[in-house]
Amino acid sequence: MNELTAKGRLEGPRSQPSAKRKYTFPKEEHLCRKKLIEELFSKQGSSFGVYPLRIVWIKTAAPTTGPPQVLISVSKRTFKRAVDRNRLKRLVREAYRLNKYRLLEQPGGHQVSLLGIIFTGKEKSEYALVEKKLISALLRLLDAPPGGPPSPVIV
Repeated sequence: MNELTAKGRLEGPRSQPSAKRKYTFPKEEHLCRKKLIEELFSKQGSSFGVYPLRIVWIKTAAPTTGPPQVLISVSKRTFKRAVDRNRLKRLVREAYRLNKYRLLEQPGGHQVSLLGIIFTGKEKSEYALVEKKLISALLRLLDAPPGGPPSPVIV
């Protein structure tokens, strides 16, 4: 049974978040250092696409449970207006923030140290599509074999 609390929120079995999950995206998780960004986009980084997103990552030597540093980018060539680019970056950032637990709660840890999420679509997308594709990309990233490209995931 769901009950309405004093703050107007529904409380029930489906609305209670996990006690240890934190849905945050602090500054420490943002990829800002130019040297690391160049390393991510050099030959060392692996990548795959889940339209309208392109995922680029560098793996760690040993599995970790800590969050990777993340870069989110939208092309200035495709979206001339800063308002449109900023909106799409907000959508991708929000989708990542709410679904990064899939990466962090992986049994045995994950091997992603740097992660780049690039919006490659030609048209503005809705949040539901961006979230669906980001979840698909994260699952595909987790299924990647240690030495090679990730296995395909059909959505």
